[in-house]
Amino acid sequence: MLRLTSRQRTMLIEKLPDVANLILASMFLGKFLTDRPYSVGLALMGLGLWSALAVVAFRLAEND
Repeated sequence: MLRLTSRQRTMLIEKLPDVANLILASMFLGKFLTDRPYSVGLALMGLGLWSALAVVAFRLAEND
């Protein structure tokens, strides 16, 4: 298991939601930048990854 210092945990808690938002934005905005058709599966995967990172951030925050 990864052991984090309090400072590292705080930084991770602050940055995980930012990463999650970037993933979600790239999944939806990327549609307009490519010629590929819209993929519901890919959009759901992006939402799932966003949700997972948000849950990890909340779990880390409750232990702090």
